Amino acid sequence: MICINAAGVRIVDTFAMLSCIDTFDKFALRVLPASLPEDMRCAVRALSRKTVLAAGKQLECGQKNATLVYVCGGATKLVAHASEHREQVVAFHFAGDLLTLPACGPHSYSLEALVESELLTLEYEPFLEITGERADILGQLLERTTISLQRSREKTLALGRKSAIERVCSFLLMMAERIGKPGCGGVELDLPMSRRDIADSLGLTIETISRQFTHLREQGLITTRGRSAVLLLRMDELEKRSGHLSAAA
Repeated sequence: MICINAAGVRIVDTFAMLSCIDTFDKFALRVLPASLPEDMRCAVRALSRKTVLAAGKQLECGQKNATLVYVCGGATKLVAHASEHREQVVAFHFAGDLLTLPACGPHSYSLEALVESELLTLEYEPFLEITGERADILGQLLERTTISLQRSREKTLALGRKSAIERVCSFLLMMAERIGKPGCGGVELDLPMSRRDIADSLGLTIETISRQFTHLREQGLITTRGRSAVLLLRMDELEKRSGHLSAAA
């Protein structure tokens, strides 16, 4: 069954298995072990929901409980909301990423599509109730949580101690690791986020981001084309300017 809610978001209930089989299978191949019993697999499928978000639309889900989100396609940003309409881009997520959308606490969180994105969502606690005895699945969650924690720690250091150019270089190196493709004598990036998103993520202004990109272009370390295409030409120099310990040693 497919419906369109008031926000213009198409929802596909995975009880209609044929309409969601491709999306669920993407999730299952990356997260669920092949040895998972069929009854447990069916229970997870019944718990899941496919959502297709247009660019700029937010995922609608209950804020009382945590939600597990698998990004099947596209790109999203996780945003934390504080009082007085203050926001912080906490993280960017791309196809193949598994993340937890936290329940409301001192702050609320939202997941917004940067481009049209295909997501599979599951309520976190019921998912653990179904799969909690499977050490292989818990290991998957732990591994992905550890990676997310490491990225958060690196970002905390960047926001607290790094200069603007170090933050931008660190960001570009991280994007190269996650979504970069070799080509044209360097690493090609097709950044789905805007300069404002980058600025909000790094705790800088849009003007500062633009100045740093201009500086890197003038130094011959990157080239840019349009609003999203970036070619990293000198990875070694970007590493030196990132403030990474290995580069500073």
